[in-house]
Order: sequence, then C-alpha cells, then structure tokens
Amino acid sequence: MSGHSKWSTIKRAKGVNDVKRGALFTKLSRDIALAVQQGGGDADMNFRLRLAVDKARSNNMPMDNISRAIKRASGQSGEGAEALQEVIYEGYGPGGGAILLQVLTDNRNRTASDVRSTFSKGGGNLGETGCVAWNFETKGVLTVETDDAERAEELSMIAIESEAEDIKYEDGILEVHTTPENLPAVQKALAAEGVTIASSDISLVPKTTIALDGKPAEQTLRLLDNLEDLADVQKAFTNADFPPEVLEQYQAIS
Repeated sequence: MSGHSKWSTIKRAKGVNDVKRGALFTKLSRDIALAVQQGGGDADMNFRLRLAVDKARSNNMPMDNISRAIKRASGQSGEGAEALQEVIYEGYGPGGGAILLQVLTDNRNRTASDVRSTFSKGGGNLGETGCVAWNFETKGVLTVETDDAERAEELSMIAIESEAEDIKYEDGILEVHTTPENLPAVQKALAAEGVTIASSDISLVPKTTIALDGKPAEQTLRLLDNLEDLADVQKAFTNADFPPEVLEQYQAIS
C-alpha cells in the first residue's frame, strides 16, 4: 500500500475532535445532497447515496441529520435545496506532488480565493485545469482491517472472484480497488464473510506516484490537511508517496 493511501488511513484512525465534528457533518450532508441530486433519494436504487449514508453513519452522524439532508436535497422538507456546484481544483504541493480537490461550493470566487491562499501558504501552488487530473482515475476503494495474513489472503481471493481489479495488503490493512460500478458487488461479497468494512468509497487513485521524504513530505501532509479543513473542500487526493517514518511522526504531532 503506497504512502498516499496510508495518509487516508491515518486520517480515519485519528478521527475528529468535537470542534471539527460540526464541519465534518456539514461535508457529509453535502455528500448526501450531491448523491441525491445525481441519482435520487432512494438509497436502495442509488449506490452513491448508500455510500454517502454509510460514511455518515460510520462518522457517528445522527440519523435525524442524515434523513434531513436527504429530504432537503429531494425537496421534501419544504426548505430550498442548497445551490451547490461541483468543482475540481488542481495543483502541486511542496516537492512536486500532484494534488486534486473535489469541491462543492455556492460561491466559486470565494472558494478559489481560499484554495489559492491555502496552497500558497503551504508552499504549493494552484495550477491550471487539467494539469494533474490526467494522472488520476476513478476507482471504487474498499478497505478491511485485519492482522491475520491468512485471512487477508482468503478475502483477497473472494474479492478477485468478484472481479476486483487490484488488491494490496500491508500493515494490517487490506485495500481493494474496483471499477466504480463493481464496488457494490465486491462489498457485498466481503460483507457476506462477516468482516467489517472499514471504508468504502468512490475515490481518485493516482496512476503514478512521486516519492517524498523529509521536509517536503511533512509540508505536503500539512497542506493536505489544511486544504481539507476548508469548508468547501470535500476531498483531497494526492500522488505523493510518504515513507512510513514520516507518516508516523506526522501522526504523532498532529
């Protein structure tokens, strides 16, 4: 498993504190709203909505909040749905790692200014449209946590039989890549084995990575966190590959 994947795992392990939880719930609500806009408010018929709901529940978002987000996006609550635009921003971090942001915003000028400023303060720079997007492809990404290598091998075979495209196992984490369309089938097959799915999402996975070490690696990790702290940024992706010792040190001080 490469460093960019471990960075995501560290963020899940860290969780969020009470101060940030309100901001997280807002982003989760926006994920739900976008899924409803794209595929309707029935989670049984809209897998992206089901993913968004599962992610919200795994982050302890109350069911009342989830239901309210679905009803509002569906126009059932009597409230006006938030007018959000989905935007992609691209740039580079310290050391040259590519960074791609998925953004939902109701004010593109404000968001662009915030993103540009954060890149600049973090030692990176905001790039032109298309400058790094070519290096990312949309994949279904599913993770299972297990320290049993034999069990991980069994689950890998089940995932392969369900037409998973790529499987990696390292440091007790089994990471499975699929096509977005096949993610439900792989998730269902693994869940049938009684395992707990740690995460399941549609993600942007880099085709090639760049190894970072020392100060550039630490600066890039900090920049990624600062970008994700922006209210309009839903997700940040990178092709930077971080060495284990840098990730462990960053986790300890964050």
